[in-house]
Amino acid sequence: MEDATVAGVEPVWEFAIVEVFGHRRHVGRASEVERFGAKMIRIDVPKLGPAEGEITWSSHFYGGGSLFSYTPTDEKTVMNYAERLRAAPAAIPYRDHGENDVFTGEEEPHHDDERFDENALDE
Repeated sequence: MEDATVAGVEPVWEFAIVEVFGHRRHVGRASEVERFGAKMIRIDVPKLGPAEGEITWSSHFYGGGSLFSYTPTDEKTVMNYAERLRAAPAAIPYRDHGENDVFTGEEEPHHDDERFDENALDE
């Protein structure tokens, strides 16, 4: 079956928070669609652009058995969540490994290496 938008029929949207297998969360607009001969959920997640009112949507499709939870919500909640994601840039955690973190161009000795000193670990 064709996607609802391709067939000329606009899908019925409901704003929701969807958790998949309890590991992944999507906040966006959801609709039930038929894909590959099976009923699936389509969740479109908004991504706000730099210009005022600039919104792009990324679509995710899941089978019903993949859903851990489905929480209906409103458009304001979805857009507030998208705004928080735009305001918080992806952070790469910094880990200070001390003096030993400096790359010398030589690999650390492996336990199979003759340079490896097992007793040095106890210090």
